[in-house]
Amino acid sequence: MMLGKPVGAGDDHDMFDTARYDGRMPYRRCGDSGLLLPAISLGLWHNFGAIDDFDVARRILHRAFDRGITHFDLANNYGPPPGSAEETAGRILVSDFVCHRDELIISTKAGHEMWHGPYGMNGSRKHLLASLDQSLKRLRIPYVDIFYSHCSDPETRLEETMSALATAVQSGRAIHAGLSKYPLKRLKKAVKILKDMGVRCLIYQPPYSILDRAIESDGTLEYLEQEGIGCIGFSPLAQGMLTSKYLDGIPDGSRAARPDGFLQTGQVEARQQQLRALNDLAAAHGMPLHHLAIRWTLRSPAVTSSLIGARTVAQLDDALASLEAPGPPDALLEAIDTLAPAG
Repeated sequence: MMLGKPVGAGDDHDMFDTARYDGRMPYRRCGDSGLLLPAISLGLWHNFGAIDDFDVARRILHRAFDRGITHFDLANNYGPPPGSAEETAGRILVSDFVCHRDELIISTKAGHEMWHGPYGMNGSRKHLLASLDQSLKRLRIPYVDIFYSHCSDPETRLEETMSALATAVQSGRAIHAGLSKYPLKRLKKAVKILKDMGVRCLIYQPPYSILDRAIESDGTLEYLEQEGIGCIGFSPLAQGMLTSKYLDGIPDGSRAARPDGFLQTGQVEARQQQLRALNDLAAAHGMPLHHLAIRWTLRSPAVTSSLIGARTVAQLDDALASLEAPGPPDALLEAIDTLAPAG
């Protein structure tokens, strides 16, 4: 869906591009709700912590909004250190975006370890609601648009975890509830419990890329479409594997070269031949591998948005250039299925 020129566009006091809704960024309906999200959303998982350059972070958020990205995704533990990504975002929101809060969808999450002690993680009401209150203070806003249970906690009854999400919505601290990384059986039960509590699950956030198609093979994507629940896939570039970075090995200083990172050397080495084949396939169709990877995630109408990260403004612009390419034709999709099948 394309949007028209905003009311009040052309205001000399607007520090942002008044042509941000000129049609370059398509907006897609979040399931069968009334909410639209940009086809590409910006995640603050990396590059927005206290260890990162604040001015670069600020420029990235400005550029994203100028290009029509209206959804910024966070979690309580993003950093490092944990919480500092929300603090960075909060400083920028209050200084630069205060007049544009109603144009933004801000999300945060809780569930992974955030602070020491028995209440600093998992799915208890104590943790989720305390964490949300902390997030709101760091973000310097009175509410978030989406509050997620970040991960399934098998040790806590779903009724308790879902009641915390329901309280967050019913108290006005969140507009919508979302779930992330829940196994399908538990996801279905959680959605039903929420519904019985009078709160709808708006959106589900799983990992989703050419290299991680679990939500297709296990039936999650089909279920979300049937239920009218939106889907925003994170890591569409598979932690950078679906770029040119690792085609010839593991560069020094790269994410896979760090011993404590999420992406490990063995994961890359095991995929090397597959990555080169996918890169050759993308090149044969006139596009870089990372553009193909992002476009591929958006091929299904069941996917609302692809959640990317960016280290620099140039990297953000490059990712957004993927939207200029046409959707992958059937022959290309079939070739990808051969190289990286679901399941």
